Amino acid sequence: MQTEQLVLAVDDEPASLRVVKICLREEGFRVLTAGSADEALRLAEQYRPDVAVLDVMMPGTDGLELMRELRARSSLPVILLTGRSGDRDKVNGLDLGADDYLVKPFNPEELGARVRAVLRRSTASVHPPQIVQVGDLEIDLDRRLVKRAGELVALTRTEWMLLHHLAANPGKVMLNTELLTKVWGTEYREDFQYLRVWVSRLRRKLGDFELIRTFQGIGYMLVLQPGEGDESRALPAALDDAPEVEAPADPAPITRAS
Repeated sequence: MQTEQLVLAVDDEPASLRVVKICLREEGFRVLTAGSADEALRLAEQYRPDVAVLDVMMPGTDGLELMRELRARSSLPVILLTGRSGDRDKVNGLDLGADDYLVKPFNPEELGARVRAVLRRSTASVHPPQIVQVGDLEIDLDRRLVKRAGELVALTRTEWMLLHHLAANPGKVMLNTELLTKVWGTEYREDFQYLRVWVSRLRRKLGDFELIRTFQGIGYMLVLQPGEGDESRALPAALDDAPEVEAPADPAPITRAS
């Protein structure tokens, strides 16, 4: 019999925490609850949850700082909950390394769906026995490692999964909706801002903006040879990619996606 997956829910408001716990239990998850960052860190260390659901607006150590501390200890997937609905807050949360972001009040079924989607991404295992070489960049799809000039490149789980799908199809244009579905789940197939933010982050991590070519309104392609896909450069300026979204360095990068 398969063990139910374990969720760590953290919120300083007991009523909100109780709602999250009830919602997730009804969706078939086991749930640990914590009312503070210190308690959450202790429970995470003791029980090794599969995913964490964190309230952003907590006194003292808030959800973003707690996420940094959790990620410094493990590659635990994190979903942020907040009462703020602005796109800027959503992008900031994703930039800082969150796997997903949900605004309160939320539909209980949507919370369950978001948790399942994050867990699918974190547990998906694709092991094609091959290494993709692009110049001095080496992408080991089997060992899930990336090196540039022999040095390891630290990627978050989401960055790795995005690169994996591009590198597993080198020279092929991967559709926006296809990447969104493969990396984030079907719930996100129309959320192009998600994709743009993460492609921007990935380009900066790899240190070469020419490796991932943009086909505006269509998708992205990992370029194997210099000049490959140059037909996209001939498109009118209005069809070129919008300016990259500024993304700060990951607070707790990892060298191996898991």
